[in-house]
Amino acid sequence: MTSSENPLSLAALNAMVRSAIEQQLPMRYWVTGELSEVRATSVGHCYIELIERNEATGEISAKARGTIWSRVYSLLRPYFLEQTGRDFSVGLKVLLQVSVNFHEVYGFSLDVCDIEPAYTIGDMARQRLLIVQRLTDEGVIDLNKELPFPLLPKRIAVISSASAAGYGDFCDQLNGNPYGFTFRVELFPSPMQGSRVEEGIISALDAIARDTEEWDVVVIIRGGGATSDLSCFDTYDLANNCAQFPLPIVTGIGHQRDDTLLDIVAHTRVKTPTAAAELLIHSMLVQADKIAGFCRAIPEAVSRHIADERRRVDMLVQHLPVSVAMMLQQQRHKLDIWEQQLQASSPERILAKGYTLTLCDGRIVRSASQLSPGKEIVTRFSDGEVASTVKSKK
Repeated sequence: MTSSENPLSLAALNAMVRSAIEQQLPMRYWVTGELSEVRATSVGHCYIELIERNEATGEISAKARGTIWSRVYSLLRPYFLEQTGRDFSVGLKVLLQVSVNFHEVYGFSLDVCDIEPAYTIGDMARQRLLIVQRLTDEGVIDLNKELPFPLLPKRIAVISSASAAGYGDFCDQLNGNPYGFTFRVELFPSPMQGSRVEEGIISALDAIARDTEEWDVVVIIRGGGATSDLSCFDTYDLANNCAQFPLPIVTGIGHQRDDTLLDIVAHTRVKTPTAAAELLIHSMLVQADKIAGFCRAIPEAVSRHIADERRRVDMLVQHLPVSVAMMLQQQRHKLDIWEQQLQASSPERILAKGYTLTLCDGRIVRSASQLSPGKEIVTRFSDGEVASTVKSKK
């Protein structure tokens, strides 16, 4: 132990720390952590910051600087990219083999010697599963798939980069279709790689949503690009926005590996922008074939209907005399019945039963109030009439 009269210099103390670390931690160690900073230099080195978070609170509980020297970085980076489809980037969980280093000037750091991609792949898969489960629990994961696909998808809102070759291929495929179908295509530009993909696509969706009546379908295409860029399509916010979008979404992001989260929630997923165009052309062709079938079927159906009606008319004409005779006979029978009823209620029949009719001035007398003394009346019997004069009225 040194005294205040014989103090150590800072350099000497740091040298002692360095010596102690070299003696106590001489080996290489496998360490897990999250990349919170990744900075590649022009000379080929890569400087990282590794952190560990408290699982309960999410707060940082440990932090260390690290260095991947150029000779190691030139080997680890392509190996990691090939195995995971991801470049070294902030937010990745990694398993690194490191040696512990302490420098008198730069302090504590880790020298990265190796990496285990399987650990990162497992964590990426776990994160994807968590997002899928969250979307499922919220009841939105299949909402876009449940939308009816338009019968005639002619008005197409495209989300892509204006300079993307895939967008040009998509337009060329639509415009050059051999059936002469016409499409209205409008580009809503967005980055298709990098950290701004999520923000760009969501902004484009918002612009389309402001006038959904103008569009039949939304197509998100990328075309080409590195596999490592696909991670930007695996975020919760992007998947959630697409899942709940009110128009069917077709994705043609141009990759062969497993679907991204964007592909999972989209209405229809195809591999390439060209395939997306072929899907729309095929949808139009199906309806065109149906219309052509209707055009062929309608004249045939009309001809059959006319023939059926002609046969029915012929049958009616053949049966018309019989039907008319039967109708006339029925009407004659009704007339006979009415005539009998009329005769039974005629005045002559009533008089024949002993009843009489009294008339005054040619009109039937229905009440004594119609007569007065001195009036001449006529009483009609079934076999004649008698004239008389009213002498008195009671």
